Amino acid sequence: MRTFAYLRPTDTDEAVALLASDPDSRYLAGGTNLVDLMKLGVERPRLLVDLGRLPLRGIDRTEDGGLRIGALARNADLAADPYVRQAYPVLSQAILAGASGQLRNMATTAGNLLQRTRCPYFQDTSKPCNKREPGSGCPAREGVHRDLAVLGASEHCIATHPSDLAVALSALDATLELLGPDGGRTLAATDLHRLPGDRPDLEHRLLPGELVTAVVLPPPLPGCRSAYRKVRDRSSFAFALASAAAVLAVRDGLVTQVAIAYGGLAPKPWRARAAEEYLLGAPAHERSFRAAAEAELAAARPLRDNGHKVALARNLTVRLLADLAAAARAGEDTPTGEDGA
Repeated sequence: MRTFAYLRPTDTDEAVALLASDPDSRYLAGGTNLVDLMKLGVERPRLLVDLGRLPLRGIDRTEDGGLRIGALARNADLAADPYVRQAYPVLSQAILAGASGQLRNMATTAGNLLQRTRCPYFQDTSKPCNKREPGSGCPAREGVHRDLAVLGASEHCIATHPSDLAVALSALDATLELLGPDGGRTLAATDLHRLPGDRPDLEHRLLPGELVTAVVLPPPLPGCRSAYRKVRDRSSFAFALASAAAVLAVRDGLVTQVAIAYGGLAPKPWRARAAEEYLLGAPAHERSFRAAAEAELAAARPLRDNGHKVALARNLTVRLLADLAAAARAGEDTPTGEDGA
């Protein structure tokens, strides 16, 4: 591991100033991804700015009934929060579907959003990778790509984004509060991550030195139900082959509100806008849900070994929305996030 400097600021302004002073520095929160990448030689910062002393762990109701989540709130605490479980079950389910209990006790909200891909070519410094070394190539396209992207990829990169939490936040229309050298700003969670295009090394839209300080959720819409489903190779501690977060409201048999986001299919959490547009005002039955999924997945461009992801995502969408619609009709609780499909 490369020798590095280590500093622990006590306020956000100091943290931002430290990171802005050196482009080869990194923020350290829970460290569950960054430290691993440093051990692998993928990340080699000169300076680590430890955020552990900053007062950014709160999980607080907002005046309008929404939620403000501190960037350093632990995943385990967020998943267990009573208001999150009651008002935003999709968020709690997504967190519990990711990693192990030990990792959730360390991982933070912002760190989870900004974790990097688990593409094996990215993590192996003996292999070329455009995300790690721009212009070096993407061997995954002709190599091992069973788990990689079918939506939003490019000839330069087919890596998938690994976060479950980010998928739920996309479906919930969350907003990020940011602090940088020039002050604060907000950014929609759906706009945080970039698609690879011809610059897969540019993964997000944070400005140099910017720090995520909080994630804000709008108030839950009356009558809406939400849930998260994840298909993976094993039931614990595995990244998604395909996952879906959905928010749905049904009235008189018609879809009145809907938001859908996919994980495991693209280089970023994938908001299914085409499917949502199809469903608004449509009958809340499986034929509509299947047609909506097919409208969204028409853009998929699978490679030799990952075409199964398209069928997984379609079937996952139908099952998840059908369960939410049934629960809405029956006035029952939302379905769990476990799925053995």
